[in-house]
Formats: sequence, structure tokens, C-alpha cells
Amino acid sequence: MAGNIWGTDWPFVWSLLPWLAILLPYTLYKSSALNLLAMDETVAVGAGVSINRDRLLLLGSAVALAAAAVSVTGGIAFVGLMAPHIAKAIVGRRHQYFVPLAVLMGGWLLLFADTVGRNLVDPAGIPAGIMVAIIGGPYFLYLLLKK
Repeated sequence: MAGNIWGTDWPFVWSLLPWLAILLPYTLYKSSALNLLAMDETVAVGAGVSINRDRLLLLGSAVALAAAAVSVTGGIAFVGLMAPHIAKAIVGRRHQYFVPLAVLMGGWLLLFADTVGRNLVDPAGIPAGIMVAIIGGPYFLYLLLKK
């Protein structure tokens, strides 16, 4: 929970760029298969989706993107849990719109948490991971009470 983006510099951004440049377009390319997989396996098979291969490749893509982000920032768990829920509430379940918005929401949430954490306690600041957890806890309680 105490992951942080304090001290990250351009070399860290450049190290993330190849992962983002390859895997995000691939995920967006496979968004129609993701839509079909979200419906039902029989529908996806009927539409010609190779279920096992696509699941394995998309899971590998998600793991690689998460590993690249964690290697730079550390473990900031609630961003990966909150951003998809917020994006899904805004645009719905179509992965063509949902995936890019979830990426942007995660970045905005982390930037907001880091900015508030740095300015809330003046000399040392609060790590972004703790600030995201402080924001994420009430949001998940809201989601639990809503359902």
C-alpha cells in the first residue's frame, strides 16, 4: 500500500513506453473478443473467438502491463481496483471505450492521490499508495452498499 511515484524520472517513463506501445494497442485490437468473452463462452465460440488462446494472451498482456507499472511505482493496489469500476460506471461494458478510459482513470487517480499526499503533510508527505487506499476504502464501501 505504500507504493510511491516520488523520485521517478524520465528513465522510468522510457522503460514503460515499450510495454505500453505494444500491449495497449493489442488489448484494444482484441476488445471485440473481450466483449464476446464477457457475454458467454458459447457466444464467443459461435463468433469465432479462440477462447483458450485469447484468454491466455490477454491474461499475459494484463500481467505484463501490471508488472511494468509495479516495477516503477511499487504496489499501489487500489488504483487497479478502482479505475475499472469508475470507467465501467461512466461508459458501460464496451471494451473499446472501457479500456482506454480505465487507463486514463488510473493515471488521474494516481496523480490526484500523489498530489494530495505531497501537499497534505508538508515535510515528508504521505505515500501515494496510502492516499489511494484512503480514497478507495470509502469507494468500495459505497460499491458494496449499492449492490
